[in-house]
Amino acid sequence: MKKYWIWYPGDFEIHQGMLQNFTREERGMAWPAYWYVDDCYKNIKFERVYNLTESTLFKVITHQKGYITVDGNKFRVNEDIKVDVGEHEIVVYVFSSNQLPTVYIDGSVIYSDGNWLANNYVNKRQVGYNKLFKKITDDPNKIPYERVTLNSQTFTVKNNGLLVDFGKEINAELSFSKLAHKITVCYGESETEALDTVKCYYKQSNISNQTKLPKRAFRYLFIPEFTDRNISITATNVFLPMKNVSQFISDNKLMNDIWNISIRTFKLCSDLFYIDGIKRDRWIWGGDAYQDNFINQYSFFDEDIDKRTIIALRGHDQVQQHINTIVDYSLLWIISIYNHYEMTADKEFIQTIMPRMEIMMDFLLKQTNELGFIYGRDGDWIFIDWSEMDKEGTIAAEQMFLLQSLKAIIACKKILGEDAESYVQQFEKLKQNILRYFWNEEKGAFIDSYESGKNNITRHANILAILFDFIGNKKKQQILSNVLLNNDVTQITTPYFKFFEQDALCKLGQLPQVYRTIEEYWGSMIRKGATTIWEEYNPNLSDDQQYAMYGDPFGKSLCHAWGASPVYLLGRYFFGLRPTKPGYKTFEINPHLEKFKELECTLPIKDGVVKFNLKDAKLTIWTNKTGGTVINNGIKISLNKNEELTI
Repeated sequence: MKKYWIWYPGDFEIHQGMLQNFTREERGMAWPAYWYVDDCYKNIKFERVYNLTESTLFKVITHQKGYITVDGNKFRVNEDIKVDVGEHEIVVYVFSSNQLPTVYIDGSVIYSDGNWLANNYVNKRQVGYNKLFKKITDDPNKIPYERVTLNSQTFTVKNNGLLVDFGKEINAELSFSKLAHKITVCYGESETEALDTVKCYYKQSNISNQTKLPKRAFRYLFIPEFTDRNISITATNVFLPMKNVSQFISDNKLMNDIWNISIRTFKLCSDLFYIDGIKRDRWIWGGDAYQDNFINQYSFFDEDIDKRTIIALRGHDQVQQHINTIVDYSLLWIISIYNHYEMTADKEFIQTIMPRMEIMMDFLLKQTNELGFIYGRDGDWIFIDWSEMDKEGTIAAEQMFLLQSLKAIIACKKILGEDAESYVQQFEKLKQNILRYFWNEEKGAFIDSYESGKNNITRHANILAILFDFIGNKKKQQILSNVLLNNDVTQITTPYFKFFEQDALCKLGQLPQVYRTIEEYWGSMIRKGATTIWEEYNPNLSDDQQYAMYGDPFGKSLCHAWGASPVYLLGRYFFGLRPTKPGYKTFEINPHLEKFKELECTLPIKDGVVKFNLKDAKLTIWTNKTGGTVINNGIKISLNKNEELTI
């Protein structure tokens, strides 16, 4: 018997997503997300019919207002209700003007689980629930965060003030004691930011011994006009527990640091949802979440955060605008659903999300032209990346995302045994026209835009064509030579699209280059003292310029989840672990570990792990799950459960 708090499906994620997207602050100002935001339905009834063979008692617990009817007769919440033998219709009415309506039904026969229906007076659907809330004392409007005190810090008198260094970036609440008078505190992800008492992102004054400061991101604190080292500062890390299943220890210290700092970055940006960064936006972004799914798969393997984020990004049934106003993020949202299925084999989630998936796909297809190309409308943002590219008319990279989203919804429809023919036709038409209008045979690459006449080439569309397997080997090799290995084509400087680029290079067998890039690009950040991975990094900028972005001297996030991609790249390609059937019912390990002399690694899979041990030029692989195959020099070898295989 599993009892849960229940609610209208998706409403927990939508309500908490709204709250998350309202957490941003900057220089004393609250700054909500700038896109349309849904909230939960406020008035819900929960329904179920029971056919009882004996009389029974039950009680409905709720933190909101409401009542119960049994066969039309009214009863109060939080009181025992007796029901006699026979068929009975039970309806629980709950409503709230500002909270998520939710109930817990406690009884030996009548209790709340996934078999109830939730009705918002327009649609009736299977209830939503989550394993976070399964005790009668829980409250789904109060997230069960854990709190850990962090006291390690160093004090330096500087600029007629006290500089406090916590040693690494954290996301924590603050409190003070031993203060003789009120103080001002300036926060900084960097020392430079903390010392800038005018332009630092977070600054708070009139702090006394009783003041508790909210959860904020920082490594450094600066207290101007204060030099008393006897001050006591307590930083409390507030987080939702997630277990990191992975482990990586090798003979390459820099690579170890890159792995561990990537894991730290990812976890700091992963609580109830994936958020972009812990200092600036703290919002849920579709592109960031898409990449987080892959990083999660090779580290925490937390299925719930994937689902919560997907639901929160989407909102209710009707689409009011693109996710985060970005067309490519709406497309990536659809693609991410099938990625989640490949990871988990969660057919129930596909079934639940399919109505909203179809509505989103139809919304996207309504803004395509006669060639099947999607275009931006007033209010839409065609993002792709921060790099300069030709965005006149329809652009190639956006069509690649559309093509893959069609491929994803076709696959999901087939999983459910539903007809997908209309999407198949759209897919074939779009694929043919992409090749016809965007492929430039003379340049051996995809151009950004055929409408401008500039024949401009950037890396993005070419990367996606390889990544999504839309072209044959001949064109892939042309792109590799003419674009990806061509230094004359503008380099990518954001970890966001570095993720896609390095993924594509790995698919083309360029692992030595990717390894160098991880060491040089990510390693360079760490050599500069980074304790988390940055939103953007240009090695050519001076230290004073590194923290600026969006026209703001400290606008760059120094803890950004999309920068944690080395975890995925190493796990997927260097260890060569991937599912060959959804949910790792079967899986493949094709290792390429020539760059290492010694290592120990653990990687998660669905309902299990795979362990690697490299020593004395021998690699030993072990798993606690059936279905594994190891590829060694092109030869496939079965990996038996709980048996070591040495190659």
